[in-house]
Formats: sequence, structure tokens, C-alpha cells
Amino acid sequence: MSLKSILAYPFAYFVKLRNDRWIKNPLKFQKKTFHKLIEKAKKTTFGIDHGFENIKTYEDWKKNVPIRDYEGLKEYVDLVVDGKKDVLWPGKPQYFCKTSGTTSGTKYIPLTKEALPFHIKAARDAILSFIYETKKTAVVNGKMIFLQGSPELENINGVLTGRLSGITAHHVPKYLQKNKLPSLTTNRIENWEDKIDAIVDETINQPMSIIGGIPPWVQMYFERLSKKSNKKIKDLFSNFSLYIYGGVNYEPYRESIESIIGEKVPSVELFPASEGFIAYQNSQKDDGLLLCVNHGVFYEFVEANTFFDKKPKRVSLGGVSLNVNYVLILNTNSGLWGYSIGDTVMFVSLTPYKLIVTGR
Repeated sequence: MSLKSILAYPFAYFVKLRNDRWIKNPLKFQKKTFHKLIEKAKKTTFGIDHGFENIKTYEDWKKNVPIRDYEGLKEYVDLVVDGKKDVLWPGKPQYFCKTSGTTSGTKYIPLTKEALPFHIKAARDAILSFIYETKKTAVVNGKMIFLQGSPELENINGVLTGRLSGITAHHVPKYLQKNKLPSLTTNRIENWEDKIDAIVDETINQPMSIIGGIPPWVQMYFERLSKKSNKKIKDLFSNFSLYIYGGVNYEPYRESIESIIGEKVPSVELFPASEGFIAYQNSQKDDGLLLCVNHGVFYEFVEANTFFDKKPKRVSLGGVSLNVNYVLILNTNSGLWGYSIGDTVMFVSLTPYKLIVTGR
């Protein structure tokens, strides 16, 4: 047993105890986040325009800050992209997350130095939750791969810009870097077909234990591995013990992926977004995702069937109910305010707050 494996469970237990503070007191931490965000941004252009100085309660907030999508916030985002400071958040963002929108074309979502660590922390804690619950500490001994976008970044008016997965690739904790694949050279390959082939060549003889990525990418990866080796994935990677996914519903792919693997492998679902890391699966006993209530995001929810009403029913976390379809609204430490990301969720537990994604 390696030293890393020996230390994995105590570390997972420590993180579990620390996270229990916000898991068991979600409304307290959401209230704290609410006031902290307002205080931090009250002297920004957006904060001045929307009277942050005078906002004391959530009712004040709803009166002053309307719900917007990217188009509604674009006049402010464009100022940030042009290089202006103190527009949505103090200073300039550390990065722009570049995403493709169906109505807005390319989107540039600001990602600040305050927000980035929570993306890393939440993904790490999802793995540690698995280790704590299952005691499968050997999962940290093998190699791990996260199929992701290129880490190549462009510079837009002094702000590095790229896909979220490419940005986070530059911030993998040092204790994981020796285990992480693919190499930076392979990860930089732009053509996806060529990149997958290079990843297959680089990993086919490695002791893979954790594999992550959106289901269609992972399915393609597994198919090419299986074709090249003429083996099932379970025979090729005998240590493979955890699949991590997010961004796309796994169920349409589950049967075919498990068929290529040759057995069922435990999985952990993540709910990351360029706008913030929202939730992760912290237990193998249910499919609900634990809402990240202490990660720099103040959440609001609008009942989906009222979203287009003149006065939609808009509530903070304390006002949600079970089994109601909600449009998710974010207020973040990257300077997104009353921001609808276009996803819908439904709560399956209120103690703790756990949800499922019902629409993207």
C-alpha cells in the first residue's frame, strides 16, 4: 500500500468534517455569501448602477437586480472584455471562459481569482467523498485522466481566455500531477480525432484507475482503446475503479459504455459550469447532487412554469420545495448577477440540499 493510499482516507475524513459545517448549515452560509458578494461588488459599475449600497435583504435584492441571461448582461461583459476594470467585480478577471451559445454566439464568461479555487476544490471533494464513503483508497494509486479541451489560451486585452476545462488543466494540484494524463503535448492537440488517438497511445499501457469526461468523449475513447487492444476495458485497466462525468446526461450512454468496459464501474456525477461549480454527487447511495452552498455563489430559483410570467416566482434557497422544476439563477464571485444559465433543476432532498439536473 502506497503512502498516498494510506493518507487518502484520513484526508477524506478531514475534508468531510470540514464540509459538514456548510452542508449542515446551508442557509447560514448562503446568507453569508449573499452579503459578502454585495459588499465586495458595491463599488463596481454594476453595483453602483443597481444600488448595492442600499441592499440589505433578499427582498431589496429582487427589487434592484432583475434576472438576466448573457444577452441581458452583455453590455457589462463587453466592457470587461474591452479591458475595463471594476465593472462586474473589482479589478479584472483572471480568465475568460469561452463558451458557445445558441443565441449569443461566443460567450466570454469572467472567471476571477476568487472563483477559480472553488472549481478545483469541488472536483477534489467529489473524489474524496467517494473515498470516504467506500474506503476504496487504492483509487489514488493509479493514473487518472480527464478528457478535456485544449489548455492553449489566447490573450484578450490582458486576460487569458479558453475553455473551462483547458483553464483548470493549468491548476491541477501538485500532488496529482504525477498521476495525471495525458501529457501537456497531447492535450494541446487541436484536432479531436488526432487527440483521441494520441491519448489512446499514451494511456493504453498505463494503470488507469480514474477516468473522467463527458460520456460521448469517454465512449469514443473506450471504443478506440478496445479496438486497438482487442480487450474489454476491465481487462485492459484492471485498476479502473471510478468514472467521473458531468455536462451531459449519462443515462443514454450508460449501457453502451458499461458494455465496452465489461462490467459496472462506480461513477460520480459533477455539475460544473463556466459560471460556477454548482453541485457534485457525494454519495453512491443516491443520484442527488450536493449543492455547493459555500463556494462563492448565491443561488436563486424560479419555478419553471412561471419563468416567462411578468412576475415570476423567484426564491432563494430557503424557499425551494421538493419535486418542483426550477430555473437556476446564479450570483457569483466572478460578477454574474441574477444570471440565468439556462439549466433547470429539481430538489430531491432538503436536508441536505441535493438536486438533479432536469434540463440543460
